[in-house]
Amino acid sequence: MPTANILRCLALAAVPACALPAIAQTGPDPVQVVTAIEEAFGVTKGERRNHIKGTCALGEFVGTPEAAAYSRSELFSGKPLPVVARFSLAGGNPKVPDTAKSGRGMALQFQLRNGSSHHITMLNTPMFGAATPQTFIDLMQALKPDPATGKPDPEKMKAFKASHPDNLAQSEFLAANNPPASYANSAFWGIHTFKFIGRDSKTTLVRWRFVPQDGEKRLSDEELKTAGANFLEPALIERASKGPVRWDMLVTIGAPGDPEDNPTLPWSAYRKEIKAGTLTITAAMAQKGAACEAINYDPLIMADGIAPTADPILQFRSPAYAISFGKRIGER
Repeated sequence: MPTANILRCLALAAVPACALPAIAQTGPDPVQVVTAIEEAFGVTKGERRNHIKGTCALGEFVGTPEAAAYSRSELFSGKPLPVVARFSLAGGNPKVPDTAKSGRGMALQFQLRNGSSHHITMLNTPMFGAATPQTFIDLMQALKPDPATGKPDPEKMKAFKASHPDNLAQSEFLAANNPPASYANSAFWGIHTFKFIGRDSKTTLVRWRFVPQDGEKRLSDEELKTAGANFLEPALIERASKGPVRWDMLVTIGAPGDPEDNPTLPWSAYRKEIKAGTLTITAAMAQKGAACEAINYDPLIMADGIAPTADPILQFRSPAYAISFGKRIGER
């Protein structure tokens, strides 16, 4: 069953009557992954299992002719497309402090003129922390609180890090970089490799990132101590109230030999890069009852002209998101 049908089925709250797809894989199935997330962070009924703490925003995206030379996607038509965005913190704890040295997310739903959507989901790290779904589930299991202490067992985390080198780069990046002072001052990376498909059907491997026009700014060590637990949402709401907040979409063009199925491996810095468009956020608001709250930002919902690679993490996210989405819809 295609992902779109899964989501339609779940959205209609007909979960028991829907047959979820058989996933060709050797690692854990999507239900196992979602269960592991729940065991690591607990369950807040009716809410997301991961990236639970978030903020909604509205705006538009305008693509460039440079990108249209590589992709026939409507994203790069040069015409404004409405966007529903969501900014978030990684993890399933709704009370996680905004000072936590964990990932921040930007998720975008582009509304196309034919009524369909295109999704982009990103992190504020240049790489992901797992090359395979198994590494991700092993991380969640290592994060599962010890019943005696209510906290993860340090020995289990130590063993996980020693046995999973594909987690090292992202872990070191998060440890070495303080969290952003504002979502408006954070860059976000697409993490995965994608395919741009041109009007002549030529395929080009690409990676992208969104860079804030306000400039990147991280909390200083002193600010980290005093920023408080919930500064990111009011900071974005206030910033958007003063005027448009913009990010430039920069696309890196792949070269032969660049890894396309491992989101933990960076590409060389010496690659051609183009400006593919500009995202403009004009309003931000608390997510409860706002447009982004009910959206399942499935990264495999793509418009013609952009396609996924065989990256196992990218391919695995869609069914896992569907399971999580179905649970929270059913709980409401």
